[in-house]
Amino acid sequence: MVSQEPVDRASIHAELERVRIDLHQLVSRATPDDLRRRTNGTRWSNGQMLWHMAFGYLIVRRLLPLVRLLRQLPDPFSRTFAATLNAGTRPFHHINYAGAVVGALVFHGPRLTRQFDRTIDWLHRHLDVESDAAMARGMHFPVDWDPFFQETMTLEQVYRYATQHYDFHRAQLTLE
Repeated sequence: MVSQEPVDRASIHAELERVRIDLHQLVSRATPDDLRRRTNGTRWSNGQMLWHMAFGYLIVRRLLPLVRLLRQLPDPFSRTFAATLNAGTRPFHHINYAGAVVGALVFHGPRLTRQFDRTIDWLHRHLDVESDAAMARGMHFPVDWDPFFQETMTLEQVYRYATQHYDFHRAQLTLE
């Protein structure tokens, strides 16, 4: 699972900064009524969705070491791991929903943006030290868990995943 495409770190850094600015603006402008309002097409409120969007970046932070580990093992390990996760898709979706409901109770307003900033800063630092070879290697993913997961994803694709996830859910907000 090795890609030959050159890594465009500058565009990943730019994506991270674009989203950082956007989330700060959304959080600072949202009224309590805005945050309680339902999103378009989900059961979540805008406040819950904002946490879920930020949480996508926390997930990437946790996925990176997993990709680094599984890419060192023979391919069947990664394939089996993804298949095992896919088998648990239904409970995952329930946990994912409940996680946003609970997460938004703890992480909102300035606390949400501080946590998000720490995560984005961490991703910037680690992106800068990844080798091109590391960025090109990947693992199998549980495609039933998220529409942006692909059968196999490189480390570069994992860095980009959270922004795809963010932009998709950004369109579901009913803040503006």
